[in-house]
This record gives sequence, C-alpha cells and structure tokens, in this order.
Amino acid sequence: MHGYARDDAVRVGGNARQQFHDARGYGSPVEGNEIDLAPVEAAHLLYRGDLDSVDDDGFREFFVSATRAEPRFALRFLVYADLRERGFYLSPAREPWVETDAAGDPDCDFVVFPRGKDADDGVVEHRVRVVGERASVVAADMAGYVFAVVDEESELTYLEATEHAYDGETAYDPPSKLEGDLLDDRAVCWNTPEELFESGFYGQPLRGRDAAVEGVVQLSLLEAASLVADGALSFGTDDDYAAVVERGRTVEGDRFDRRLRVYDALRERNVVPKTGFKFGADFRTYAAVESVEHLGHSETLVRVVHPDHSFAPRDLSLDVRLAGGVRKRMVFALTDANEGIDWLSVARLTP
Repeated sequence: MHGYARDDAVRVGGNARQQFHDARGYGSPVEGNEIDLAPVEAAHLLYRGDLDSVDDDGFREFFVSATRAEPRFALRFLVYADLRERGFYLSPAREPWVETDAAGDPDCDFVVFPRGKDADDGVVEHRVRVVGERASVVAADMAGYVFAVVDEESELTYLEATEHAYDGETAYDPPSKLEGDLLDDRAVCWNTPEELFESGFYGQPLRGRDAAVEGVVQLSLLEAASLVADGALSFGTDDDYAAVVERGRTVEGDRFDRRLRVYDALRERNVVPKTGFKFGADFRTYAAVESVEHLGHSETLVRVVHPDHSFAPRDLSLDVRLAGGVRKRMVFALTDANEGIDWLSVARLTP
C-alpha cells in the first residue's frame, strides 16, 4: 500500500479506511475508503511495514525529510510510537483528526484516548505535550497536560501536571498576647503555652536536658508574621507586622512576600506548612495535625515560584523524583504575591 503527500497530510487509498482507521484508529476519513494520515502516523505505518512508501520514499527517507522540515518531528515520532506500543490510540491534536477543544490548542501535540476508545468516541484521556530535555516550559501554562520528555538518548519520561487543591483538617486557634523578639532571621517567643507547638505546630521549642527556662519557642519569620497578623503575637513595636515583613524582605528580598502569601493560604485551608529545606523545597505540609507527638508523615512538598517561571524538564524531573522517593507529592505554588495562587501538582506517569 502506498501513500501520497497532499498539503500537510498523506493520502492513502485502497482499503485504508477499514485497515488503518476503522481497525486501528489511524488517520481521518475523506472520500470512500481513503484516509488522510498525519505525517507522524504515516511514519509509524512505514516503520511497521504496514505502508510501503510515501511518494516512493521508504521510512528512512520520509523520516529524515520530515525531521529536516520540522525538527521536533523526531521527538514527536518517538512519543507516538511509544504510546502506540503501549496499546493506546492517539491522534494529532488538530482537525480533522480530532474535533474536541484540544484541536484548537497550539501547545498540545497529541490527544490520547482511553483504552478501547478512539477519536470517534470523543473522550480524551490525556493531552500530551512533547518536549526535549533542553527545552523549557512556563509554569502558568502547564496544568492539564502530560509532558512527554525526550532525553538526549531518546528515553522517555512522562510527567503529569494537574491543578491541586488543599483542604486540611488541622483545627487550632493560637492563643493571644504572646510576646517575642525579632532576632536576625527568626523570632523568639517567650512564656509560650505548650500547645502552640504541640497542637498548632508553630516553631521549634528551645529545650533540652540542661535547660533552666521553659516556654521558649523559636519561630521562622513566616510563622512570626502569620501570628502577628492573627493578633496572637507582639514584638512591642509601633507596627509589629511591618517590622517582621521588613525583616523578612531584608533576609530574602521580595521572595519573602511570595512565600508568606503561600504560608498564609495554607494555614487558611487548615493545612500546616513547615520548612521543606531538607527536601530542597520551601515547605512540607501536613493536612491534619492533632499533636506533634502523634505526627504522621507530611503529604506534599511545595516550591513557590512566579507564574512566569520557566522550568527546565531536568529540574522538574529532579523535584518530582525526590518527592516520590520520600512518598510525597510535588506541588508548585504559582504566585507573584499580589494576586491569587495557582496550585500545580506534577507527578510521574506510567501510561
């Protein structure tokens, strides 16, 4: 069976509709038994030996020509072939191959259908974006896609980006009239009731076998700002909140404002954020804290980034792999501190 190039498709006649489209989900029907194949579909059929030639070119000539015309073609072919080998039907994300809203999405390369379904069923399982390991993706444009990352050795990694929602169960109201001092990059709270740490999981107690004082808790500047805003903590200045925020900006610039925005949002959702330093993140989070004594594992790691932040796929893979290795989910909080927060979860996907 032979194909012929027509504009940006490959026309195949004979019994192509029955053999390729109806039986295996390739191409888009045109007239009679003819179908139009997208170039990547034609390349895959040439590769499998199901199609003999396209304009007298075999797989090698067609593949090289298509890649020279569109450098991403080689990456897209690798992803298409891999998903086909895994038993999925998929189509290029454009008309007339698909008629869902994905057809108008310039960032989407393929739509993958649920097992046992094809384009005629109109149900999409995944929207796939193909990227090379040296490309970059903008954080604000990631949700709703599966990123098929092709590394320099043509190995594939699939990363799924979805919107995330926090809904915690930590019910704790901090006490009022706490007093403290600002000290460099932290604060110290004196005569603190035990439940501030044990139930609210604020700060870190200063204690030990040799301690002669009790009720001393060291707070991060984020925790201090949050407690001041709640009317629970005072430093004895004219404007305690301005004082702690100014100290935070001195320590880490305007990044402090973004991290404080995220910290406050998590506390508002009854989720407890604690430092994620050991995991290379801004926070680790606990959805339900009854007591520190009976504390379970944190569920997510959070990195705070600007919505315009560009991720290198290698960095994404590193974050996701680390989070998965410690049984947590990787979440990115996208905010510029002046607007809301978009919560983006990224995880490895095995199709």
